[in-house]
Amino acid sequence: MQNIELLSPARNADTGIAAVNCGADAIYIGANKFGARKDAGNEIGEIERLLAYAHLFRVKVYLALNTILLDSELPEALQIIQQAWNSGIDGLIIQDLGLLNCNLPPIPLIASTQTDNRTVEKVKFLENCGFSRVILARELSLEDISNIRTHTKVELESFVHGALCVSYSGQCWASSAITGRSANRGECAQICRSTFDLEDAEGRKLIKDKHLLSLKDLNLSSHIKELIDAGICSFKIEGRLKDINYVKNITSYYRARIDDVLNGLPELRKASSGKSYINFTADPEKTFNRGYTSHFISGRQADLSSFHTQKSMGKLVGNLVETRNGILIVDLMEDVHNGDGLCYFDKTGHLSGFLVNKSENDRILPNIDVEISPGTSIYRNMDLQFQRDLDNKSAERKIYASAKFEECDSGFYLKIEDEDGYAAQSILTLEKEAAKNTALAENSVKQQLMKSGETIFKLQEINVNWSNPWFIPVSKLNALRRETLDLLLIARKDGYKRLEFLRHDTISNYPFPDLDYKANILNSKSREFYISHGVKSIENALEANLPKGNPLLMKTRYCIKFELGICPRKQKLTNPSEFKEPYYLVDANRKYRLEFDCKSCEMNLFLEE
Repeated sequence: MQNIELLSPARNADTGIAAVNCGADAIYIGANKFGARKDAGNEIGEIERLLAYAHLFRVKVYLALNTILLDSELPEALQIIQQAWNSGIDGLIIQDLGLLNCNLPPIPLIASTQTDNRTVEKVKFLENCGFSRVILARELSLEDISNIRTHTKVELESFVHGALCVSYSGQCWASSAITGRSANRGECAQICRSTFDLEDAEGRKLIKDKHLLSLKDLNLSSHIKELIDAGICSFKIEGRLKDINYVKNITSYYRARIDDVLNGLPELRKASSGKSYINFTADPEKTFNRGYTSHFISGRQADLSSFHTQKSMGKLVGNLVETRNGILIVDLMEDVHNGDGLCYFDKTGHLSGFLVNKSENDRILPNIDVEISPGTSIYRNMDLQFQRDLDNKSAERKIYASAKFEECDSGFYLKIEDEDGYAAQSILTLEKEAAKNTALAENSVKQQLMKSGETIFKLQEINVNWSNPWFIPVSKLNALRRETLDLLLIARKDGYKRLEFLRHDTISNYPFPDLDYKANILNSKSREFYISHGVKSIENALEANLPKGNPLLMKTRYCIKFELGICPRKQKLTNPSEFKEPYYLVDANRKYRLEFDCKSCEMNLFLEE
């Protein structure tokens, strides 16, 4: 039977624990250094706190140490890895292949999406190097994934939700070249979320002051079955910088979507134990999003970008009918409440917003004066009641168990066994006394032993087997139950066995014999690794030496020409564009040249001096 994993992000231990409660099968979390999200680092004590809780539900925890490293940083990185392994971490997500030439513990290795995993050749190479899992590029289609699955055996992980980088992961050097903050070292300045003008070769403006490289957020919740069929075993939610309520909402939503699929596929099962009880209705549109897209999962599609804003729009709630004395009359699709945050695109095309002072039927009183044209779409980007629901005890997770209660020579015997086969037993030494009310006696035993309180267990069934109904004080039953559940908890803790992975490198040749700065090689161990795999010439990473001239800063499958409807290959143009190439993106300080590789259906962005 194959395990299917829902993988959630954790900014810290509390967020990870919340994700576990909401149904995650695995969590990924950053160490205090060397993660691709520098602002989401954690000391080892925080990671240990998450591990202790997650492992009770057989939820795995992976350490994200997925940046490229300097030689001077390798000893500390190896120390962090060893500490994490000693603490019980289940896997290590890395980008820097130089770590494979270091003395690593027997920890399963996961190739970060930052290693640019787009082809059969690359994934096969990583498999041969001893990786147990490869995180695929977000830009792949179902056909691409199926092709990789056909030719490899390594586990395949796919992002299914969250923010999208416009560039192929690991193939963006804009932040490093422009600000000195390297995306490959966890410090991305998010140049792609900025506003630009689009100009042609003669300086004429096609578009002015728009977020031309800012993509909508990914949502593949309607493609779970197809992704499983294509070969994906782990479904990853992006968001180690997101807040705890975002993680609660999105994890709960995907738990339900995945379970719906698994219920119809008996050969598959979720990768962890227990059942989550959710006390709110999950809705991805009610937490941070820039609008949603399925990206390239079904091939190239239009409307991929979020030109007008890089901020969260939230959920469409209605359209403005008219304004009367400062009150908005809105054709509402759902109720709006006092304190909600609403937003809209103003006459200049910018996202503006306000808080709701009062809402009654279709009448909304904003907290500020607003000018909104009739017909304008109104979105809710802060649902106050939904946030309150999430702030409260929004979810809990329980391990199912059954109990057997019997009499014995010295008194009574209780055995509790959970859904994974772990069991504990206790004896209550007590002189037997016949019950005056026989029906009440058995009901009392079942009622008291069914209670599990704040423990992680949920008793579903209790079998009482005795020769005669006996009177047993409630306090004695409660003490017997607590003792047995405590022992069962210890049995689960002691019984967790993580996978050790002894890496075997077949020393296969790297797919390319010559590597320039785009291979992101920053230390001597990485150079040794690639040389041992047949690479003849190696350039340093851009972070070490900024290439002269006009270096490539982004390689992307996203194409502005296609987004604008002027692609000469895939869109039928009645009139050729009057604008002359090359096109340029221009901001307040710099100019970037766009190059369209139509054969590969890719767009490249170069720094223009």
